[in-house]
Amino acid sequence: MGKVLSFGELLLRICPDGDGEWLAENKLPFYVGGAELNVATALALWDIPSAYFTALPENFMSEQIIGYIDDRKIDTSKIHHSGDRIGLYYLPKGKDLKNAGVIYDRANSAFAMLQTETIDWDKVLDGITWFHFSAICPALNQAAADVCLEAVKAAKAKGITVSIDLNFRAKLWQYGKQPSEIVPQLAQYCDLIMGNIWAAEKMLNFPVAVGIVEADDKNTYLEQAKKTSEEIIKQYPSCKWVANTFRFDYKQGIRYYTALYSENELLVSKEYLSEKILDKVGSGDCFMAGLIYGFYQNNNPLDTLNFATAAAYNKLYIPSDATTATVADIEKTLAEND
Repeated sequence: MGKVLSFGELLLRICPDGDGEWLAENKLPFYVGGAELNVATALALWDIPSAYFTALPENFMSEQIIGYIDDRKIDTSKIHHSGDRIGLYYLPKGKDLKNAGVIYDRANSAFAMLQTETIDWDKVLDGITWFHFSAICPALNQAAADVCLEAVKAAKAKGITVSIDLNFRAKLWQYGKQPSEIVPQLAQYCDLIMGNIWAAEKMLNFPVAVGIVEADDKNTYLEQAKKTSEEIIKQYPSCKWVANTFRFDYKQGIRYYTALYSENELLVSKEYLSEKILDKVGSGDCFMAGLIYGFYQNNNPLDTLNFATAAAYNKLYIPSDATTATVADIEKTLAEND
């Protein structure tokens, strides 16, 4: 088996506290992240051969960051050097990326400036058996969306398994196109589509039932997940698996469960309930990494789903963009919640 290549923008997450103490202390915590790098980091930690492809400027910061990624046993040899800056985003501690508090500073970053016909995809994809990206990439601008389409076409032509995370970031879709005008073109090349029923509605035009949010009922959500998954499989013949996450606030914590549609069956994970968590960022990326981990090793779909769900749940207690939980840690979580 070849490597899993994760493709997306590397970002620095800067974390001011909500009370403004960072001004008095004259320091800001930060993390190296980006949805796809989070996936690559988890896979490398779990001993899956992992590579990462992004665009970074040629400067000392990029060199240091690449060294940081190399130390995590991720192949960075395919990284493209161009442009002048690294993308940033600001997110108050404890907040979700979907929260209105997020501030993006990604305009004119090296990744956002990528153009088609500048990357030798045949070379980038050499030795790769799985290609992963997210819907955050085409949200930046039309050029980035075109590069994504170029990439998935090249991957599919080489027989590489392709996965997409239907991450929706409303603040990023600002260049005159709606996600539903862009993402379906990309989804037709994907073997695994991960998101939730609301992301599928927003990005792939599969409507959810009226009043489903007000119903606040697990069985209703799962019925919708099965219906949406069946429609996705029908419309996108390349798609073999559809995964859905359900994450709801519970006190200061979370209620969390997931589902996977595979071989005409909707599999449902264990459910996790916690009254307090540390960091929501990267939990979905960890879930996606868990799915890739299972499918890469040909594990059965239910075991794959449960591992991915436990990995995502563990990430809620880790204050960084990427997980630091090992396979043993995740298996312990599974055993404790059996």
